[in-house]
Amino acid sequence: MMHGFIPPHRYFPYLTWTDIDSMPDKENVVIIQPIGAIEQHGPHLPIAVDAAISLGVLGKAFEKLNTNVPAFALPCLYYGKSNEHWSFPGTITLSATTLLTLIQEIAESLYRSGFRKLVLMNSHGGQPQVMEIAARDIHQQYPDFLVFPFFTWRVPHNAAELFSGYELEYGIHAGDVETSIMLSLLPEQVKIERAVREYPQGLPENSLLTMEGKLPFAWLTKELTKSGVMGDATNASKEKGDRLLESVANGWVQAIIDVYQFRQPKLY
Repeated sequence: MMHGFIPPHRYFPYLTWTDIDSMPDKENVVIIQPIGAIEQHGPHLPIAVDAAISLGVLGKAFEKLNTNVPAFALPCLYYGKSNEHWSFPGTITLSATTLLTLIQEIAESLYRSGFRKLVLMNSHGGQPQVMEIAARDIHQQYPDFLVFPFFTWRVPHNAAELFSGYELEYGIHAGDVETSIMLSLLPEQVKIERAVREYPQGLPENSLLTMEGKLPFAWLTKELTKSGVMGDATNASKEKGDRLLESVANGWVQAIIDVYQFRQPKLY
């Protein structure tokens, strides 16, 4: 089934061109582009983690979303800018330029069809900046096109109740959080017996510089971890994943409603 986690009535490719041509209030219909990556996630998780999270969270949010809110999911962009992981077999990466061009041309096609609201739903931590650049450039080219560069994890959620502060700060890749939510979404694809606990090594101490923060330094995954894991995957559980998925999906319901109700600010 092509739609996967997405409810079929919310899956954009199932529409006909006449459905789209006659769609009412098209300028306020919310089109969501799920964006992931194909990259290593340690010895225990599949390389499709980020794409699975985008699709799984969005599908759960759509199940909860009021039918009166018009919103549709495009097919997932599985490939992303993953060059920080390219020393690990299986990682497939696009350049930032290619990814920007791809998003730009998708947006132009949607604009020609009459849509004016596009959410970039990105679940890969290595490319939020690409989404932000794409959104600004698209809006500059088409001022009545409203583009929202969202990172999946930035909606309100309950992760702080489920995971330690240390894990939330340093468990940024294939650790407790991602392993738990994958146990909820695709448990049969998680090789939990291979899970490891490994945090980033060699980070600066007593310094303003951080791996990810206000004053970050550039890094490659192979410089910080041998296994590809940054976090404690051995502490993951489906129960935590179920609760996290429910919470993040609730956050996305509100985000979609807010986008639907959003109007471009104007000077008076």
